[in-house]
This record gives sequence, structure tokens and C-alpha cells, in this order.
Amino acid sequence: MQAIKEKLHDLNTMRKAKAEAKAEEKAHKELAKARVDIAREVRLAREAEAEMELHVAKAGEMAEKEIAKHVSEDHKATAHNALPGATAASPATAGTTATRSFPC
Repeated sequence: MQAIKEKLHDLNTMRKAKAEAKAEEKAHKELAKARVDIAREVRLAREAEAEMELHVAKAGEMAEKEIAKHVSEDHKATAHNALPGATAASPATAGTTATRSFPC
């Protein structure tokens, strides 16, 4: 009878030990999964940040081109109006070049 009680006690102890080991393993797996998920989110955030920086740089380049184009157009208009005897080109003559003859 005592042997049976000891055997049942040993079985209960083993069952508890297995349950604890299984719970610990499950906790480790959950922790590892959480780390993988966190690493994935960090990677995605870095990729998004790099892509955003690329878009910002591209937008900056486009802005610089637009500013340069407007500055260049303003400069041409100012230079064209500053020439002696120059008048604003009519739409009919826009894009054509006129030749002047100067006396020698």
C-alpha cells in the first residue's frame, strides 16, 4: 500500500514537473515570437523611413528645379526688358528670332 502511495506521489510530481517545463517552454516560444515580431516591425519602420527620406530628397530636388526655372524665367524677362529698344514679344512672333542689321 505504501509503495502504491509513493508511486502515485512520484507520478504527480512528474506530472507537475512536466507541466512546469511545458509552461516554461511556451513562455520562451512566446518571447522568441515577440522578438521576431518586434524585429520585423523595426525593419519595416527603417525601410519606411529610408523610403520617406528618398521622397523628401526627390521633392527637394523638384523644388530646386522649379525655383531655378522661375528664377531663370524672371532673369530672362528682366534681361529682355532691359535691352535698349526691346519690346515684349507678341504671341505671333514668340519662338522666332529676329535679325538686326547694324551699320558698319
